Amino acid sequence: MLRRRDGHLTRDLLREPGGFGLGQVPARLKPDATAELVCGYCSTGCGLTVHLKAGEPVSLTPAPDYPVNRGTACPKGWEALAVLAAADRARSPLLRDAAGVRRAVDWDAALRAMVERFRAIQAQHGPESVAFLSTGQMPTEEMALLGSLAKFGMGMVHGDGNTRQCMATSVVAYKQAFGFDAPPYTYRDFEQSDVIVLVGANLCIAHPIMWERVLQNPHDPAIVVIDPRVTETAMQASQHLPLRPKSDQALFYGLAHLLIERGWIDRGYVAAHTRGFDEYAAAVAPFSIQRTSAETGLPPADIERLAATIHAGKRVSFWWTMGVNQSYQGVRTAQSIINLALITGNMGRPGTGANSITGQCNAMGSRLFSNTTKPAGRPRLRESGAPRDGGAHAGSRCRGRSGPQQLGLQPHHRRDPARGDQGPLDCRHQHGALLDQPGPGAGHTRPPRLSRRPGHVRLDRDGAHGGRGAAGRRLGREGRHLHQLGAAHRHDPQGGPPARPGVAGLRHLQAGGRVLGLRRDVPRLGVAGCRFPDPQAPVGRPAVRHHRHRRLRRAGGAGRHPVAVPRRRAAPRPRAPSGRLFEDGRFYHPDGRARLLFEMPRPLPEPATDRFPLILLTGRGSAAQWHTQTRTSKSAILRKLYPPRIYVEINPDDAKARGIGANDSVHVESRRGRIAAKAFVTHSVQRGHVFIPMHYEAANRLTDAVFDPYSKQPSYKACAVELRRAAAAA
Repeated sequence: MLRRRDGHLTRDLLREPGGFGLGQVPARLKPDATAELVCGYCSTGCGLTVHLKAGEPVSLTPAPDYPVNRGTACPKGWEALAVLAAADRARSPLLRDAAGVRRAVDWDAALRAMVERFRAIQAQHGPESVAFLSTGQMPTEEMALLGSLAKFGMGMVHGDGNTRQCMATSVVAYKQAFGFDAPPYTYRDFEQSDVIVLVGANLCIAHPIMWERVLQNPHDPAIVVIDPRVTETAMQASQHLPLRPKSDQALFYGLAHLLIERGWIDRGYVAAHTRGFDEYAAAVAPFSIQRTSAETGLPPADIERLAATIHAGKRVSFWWTMGVNQSYQGVRTAQSIINLALITGNMGRPGTGANSITGQCNAMGSRLFSNTTKPAGRPRLRESGAPRDGGAHAGSRCRGRSGPQQLGLQPHHRRDPARGDQGPLDCRHQHGALLDQPGPGAGHTRPPRLSRRPGHVRLDRDGAHGGRGAAGRRLGREGRHLHQLGAAHRHDPQGGPPARPGVAGLRHLQAGGRVLGLRRDVPRLGVAGCRFPDPQAPVGRPAVRHHRHRRLRRAGGAGRHPVAVPRRRAAPRPRAPSGRLFEDGRFYHPDGRARLLFEMPRPLPEPATDRFPLILLTGRGSAAQWHTQTRTSKSAILRKLYPPRIYVEINPDDAKARGIGANDSVHVESRRGRIAAKAFVTHSVQRGHVFIPMHYEAANRLTDAVFDPYSKQPSYKACAVELRRAAAAA
């Protein structure tokens, strides 16, 4: 038995040279071809080599020569193919019949039904009764086409991208401070800093490949983590500052005051490259170390130590993620970080910068084409409704058709004007985004399931979430994604049953335009009297329009933006050869100077009370989970790497006071709702705090529906709750 050379299990273990530089592979999975694509989960942009057998993907490995991940991948990347075999993956359009049962139909019937319902609702309730929401999982070409078709072909007013949920704060912060939305850093900065300050960023869990780059830093950097919770990253830090939730802004103003007071700033850089320093210095002057300590709950010695660490650093980089962005004052908090980098001269040099770590794989594409920057389809409109130009999209032109002349509302702010109620709009085209997952405060205002709304249409990226009105998709679609740094990555479709022939997502939208009765303009990729972007052609904003596919192929699939663009006032300039922005100290405002922006911090909208004495924190739970698990749950391997049941972390002292033990069933209650969870008793949360991973969609039944006034981004991260043992609560 020990030496048996035949049989089922033995055959599974047999290995052969895989070819294509792959080394040995299981014989049953030996590929006859390979293809390259970029991971479709987070914004890191890891390159993957897909192993193909008879044209179907059978395995994958991280691409060893890809400059982002250099042969490594997190668990999600390794399991990227698992979703293709999901039992509930939709492979054709599904349409609800009169009994409410979803049944497979052909594309013509599905498109006719979609258009007829859209038209009927618009005719009855007007154009504002219709909206669409796109996702950072779809290629940039599809975003441009969706926005153009919706705005010009159907006259929709409301449309947005999922950027509103995760990165709108950074978009607005960068645009106001720098004059252009572009993260200024490169991944090499992780390896070149001697001080790395991470604010609300748990890289170990949320961006493992970036953390690998930190570990490859040869300078023994000081790693500072600013986070109320002892995260996995905080456990590895040189300094951990467990401040009170949402007191970051006060901390950074206190640090700025200390640095200015002690002369630890770069006055030459400030004078040459910034505007508003005197007003900023006067605004932060009241933030003495005593006041800062009182507002943050941090000992004065820890604040002084951080200021000294920043001063001593030659190359200091500041990084933030959702812990800053998803806040009721996120824009000004992000700008308080930007201000620290500017006044200390830590900008435009290797290992420096005020660096936003973004969300989804095409997050930058979503930022370019969503309502965060311009209306989708990119007419340059004012919120008052007056157009700034002719309303033409650089890659999508509609002759003789005028779109709405106003910005649409954000997803959580929309109401149906026809009914005058507080419910959602009657008609939505949901392009890949999980619109029927609850947003903040969903326990208080949760609507009926959107899949049962009369005009709800959903086009999933991979059809793995029930596919309501959707079609299964290939793994990867022809087009371009703009990942973390604004890098343009080429995608070729690989494997799986295509939703439609050719460029599947584009064809779906174009066919919808034809059913609308809009004539074809461009023989291959045009509809509606509109000219829409070809994935082989330039697309979109000046920052990305020169990224043709042949250029990306020559670059190994990845290119950077901004690239060279026609000269015009305040136009984005090309990146330096290093890929880093602002090396020349010039920003994108007309005068070339960055703005030092500030505003007094506001208290937590929902502080702890006698009834709700604990503050709920939310965030990433595991490197094997992604968002609300609609894809990662399809992998048996990934499911083994995180608890299947929702859990809540609670400090031992708080647990003891409530008679709660490890693994007890508990109820977590806020002003908006109550959920059941399992107690995880741990010192990783402070007394008075609890933590629930955001990957369990029930968590947002508890959170508070408040928004940043500038970015309109929801504040998912902190609200008041109480915990009780399930038996006691019953």
